[in-house]
Amino acid sequence: MYHFTTLHELARASGVEPPEHPLIGLLRITDKLVINKSAFTSDLYMIGLKKVKAGYMLYGRTRFDHETGSMVFMKPRQVVEMSNLEFEEDGYILFFHEDFLHAHPLHNQIQRYSFFEYETNEALHLAPKEEKIIWNIFNTIEQEYNNNEDEFSRDIILAGVNSMLTYAERFYKRQFINRKQLSGKTVTEFNRILHLFLHDGSLENGLPSVTELVSQLHISRRYLTDLLKIETGKTAQDLIHIALIGEAKNRLRTEDKTVSEVAYALGFVNMSYFSRLFKKETGLSPTAYRNHHLN
Repeated sequence: MYHFTTLHELARASGVEPPEHPLIGLLRITDKLVINKSAFTSDLYMIGLKKVKAGYMLYGRTRFDHETGSMVFMKPRQVVEMSNLEFEEDGYILFFHEDFLHAHPLHNQIQRYSFFEYETNEALHLAPKEEKIIWNIFNTIEQEYNNNEDEFSRDIILAGVNSMLTYAERFYKRQFINRKQLSGKTVTEFNRILHLFLHDGSLENGLPSVTELVSQLHISRRYLTDLLKIETGKTAQDLIHIALIGEAKNRLRTEDKTVSEVAYALGFVNMSYFSRLFKKETGLSPTAYRNHHLN
């Protein structure tokens, strides 16, 4: 798998004109453009607004095709593959090297945008008004990009990028709410898988991790966390802890086992960690909880 360290390397390998600037480039997409590129990684951020007519793009573990969303976000060193991509209408891909962010507030701020961790089937579906907002921002970036570069150019472009990402965060929250039926099914399935984990003997191998549960849902960890926060106000890890302590409370009241035996049966290998977590969730130590209910 090839790794591109510069925009010029990626442009040459993709058969498109290299950008004027070494650290940032804009690619306008038309229905005449067809992109083929075997799997690669790069040192680039990529933000795309497009509607695919044929072919597919792969990043993360899933495919982006003509049935999925219109705005996607990719980060450095993420595996990307493009095969016979054709587009329905005008779109763009904004590329910028991670070095373009150095010594700018966005260098740290961009890390908080969790949608760079999402999979392709979790792309952002824009409503017409939202798409117009994104296009207006893009047009401002494009205008500045095509101007003669001066001391203000980078700040103006990155202000536009930051604005685009802020709107994307807002629109994703709208998407979670509008797709409540779908997201509700995901929460239900998460709880079902967690319940099975607690009762099918899997705890013998240790505590359940978010990664293990996410792998069965076929979505990314960051997407699940954001979705659960909207739906429940809790993270995936919070819900795992709540379920474990709920099961511990039941066993402490119904089983003739020591506190340590209950903890180990639930996958805890560290008793002090179990006791701290139990007290955090219930306000009582495991022993005090058991004694209170026995009395």
